[in-house]
Amino acid sequence: MDKLRAVLSGRDGNTDSTPNIIEAANEASTLSWRTRVRGFGVCMGLGIFCSILGVCCLFFPKIGLILFIVFYTLGNICSLTSTLFLMGPLKQLKRMFDKTRVIATVVMLVCLVLTLCAVFWWKIFALTLLFVILQAIAFAWYGLSYIPFARDAILKFFSTMCKMCIKCQCD
Repeated sequence: MDKLRAVLSGRDGNTDSTPNIIEAANEASTLSWRTRVRGFGVCMGLGIFCSILGVCCLFFPKIGLILFIVFYTLGNICSLTSTLFLMGPLKQLKRMFDKTRVIATVVMLVCLVLTLCAVFWWKIFALTLLFVILQAIAFAWYGLSYIPFARDAILKFFSTMCKMCIKCQCD
């Protein structure tokens, strides 16, 4: 069984060799499927709760917008963290920075950081709202990258809509 496990994990089948640091860390941090699903559920639930709480905070005078931005960004971070439980951190990070989704990942992470910088350090609310909108679009685009042909369908839809609008304006 150990030989089969070694072959499936990418080692050459030679059990005498010691695993490198990444393999050792990956083997030491393996969780059972049940624990992974629970971790995913807790993080995803916390992310959804923070996002909903952020929307509810919009109705507070003066501080509501700041609370919305903080809770919405925290909810996105928790939702993103939840996916690390399902695949494992190394595999998920490799998939996040795959050539098909590297732009969406970088834009999403940069917008997460810039949103918090704009609200706490720069205190420019128009810029903060722009970053929240970009954050939502980038997070959606990143999520769509895991669904086969979803991004192509969205691009085709908007392309068709633009052509229809141009045609209507010309007539």
